[in-house]
Parts: sequence; structure tokens; C-alpha cells
Amino acid sequence: MWWPRGWEAVGVAYQPSPLIAGPSLPPLSRPQLAEARRVRAVELFEDGVSNADIARAVGVCAESVRRWRRMWEQGGASALRRRAATGRPPKLDDTQVETVRAALEQGAQAHGFEADLWTLERVGAVVTRATGVVLSRASVWRLLTSRLGWSLQRPERRAVERNESEIARWIAHEWPRIKKGP
Repeated sequence: MWWPRGWEAVGVAYQPSPLIAGPSLPPLSRPQLAEARRVRAVELFEDGVSNADIARAVGVCAESVRRWRRMWEQGGASALRRRAATGRPPKLDDTQVETVRAALEQGAQAHGFEADLWTLERVGAVVTRATGVVLSRASVWRLLTSRLGWSLQRPERRAVERNESEIARWIAHEWPRIKKGP
């Protein structure tokens, strides 16, 4: 069960309520934890526990418990189950995302770009060519980071004239002489 950080820092040891104490479970994601709290609240509703006691037991405010109880009374336990995310569906389905992944893995030069470097604009152009779907820069970023699992990589900028052996010689011989001073 998630509890606010810092209880130990002020010398308060948290003890779970006997109403929710049980075997330890693997860590849950936030949505899973929220649903677990509501499911536990339903169990306590059925046992006749008061709203205030349920709120303390599951770690939420009493208003949340009152809202959950109204939903439970109107629709049963299923009314408190997690629902699918709302909002606009993604423009690219899973098959299209895999098509884009394969196209991007070929490299930028394979798609006619000078350097083998991906930018959001270039990825957007490849997405449009491969799927016919036009994405905004923000949508291209979400595609790359959330759906493809890619991360931002910036190339190191180095001078073309850079001479590593001369730099090493200067650090070994010249820098100590300069640092020592007159």
C-alpha cells in the first residue's frame, strides 16, 4: 500500500490498519493501486464498516469513500472497476507502428536524408510515407518515446581538426608547466 513519504523522517512509524493488513503483494502501478483500494472498500462496505473507518483503512479522504459507496449502491462492485482510458484513439495501430519501426531501423540515409541522423521532422516524413498518416511533432515524439521505446540521443560535437595525440601531449607537458607558473 502506498503511503506518503516522510513518515519515518518525523519519527512516526506507519502501522497498516487491521482492516487492510494481509500478505504482502508485489508493487502495484498507480491505476492498479487505486483499483485495489476501491475493491478493498467494497469488501468493507459489504462487512458494514463505516465510511470514516474505510477512509482511514485504505488511505483516502472520506468524500472519496462516500462517492464510491454511492457508485457501489447504484451499480455494484463492477461500477468501481477500472475502465479503459478515454480520449482519442491513437492514429497509428500496432501494425502501422511496427511498419514505422522497421522503416526507422533502416536508418535515415536509406530514406534519402544526407546524414544518418533522425529528427522529429524526418521521422514524421517517414511515418507519412510508410503509413499515409500525418503526425504533429508532439505526436511523433510520443510515438518514438512511448510506443517505440526510443530515447533522445544527441551526437557528440567535435571539431574535424581535433588531434587527440596533440591534446594528450599538451596536457602531459605544457599544462603542468603553465600551472606551475613563473
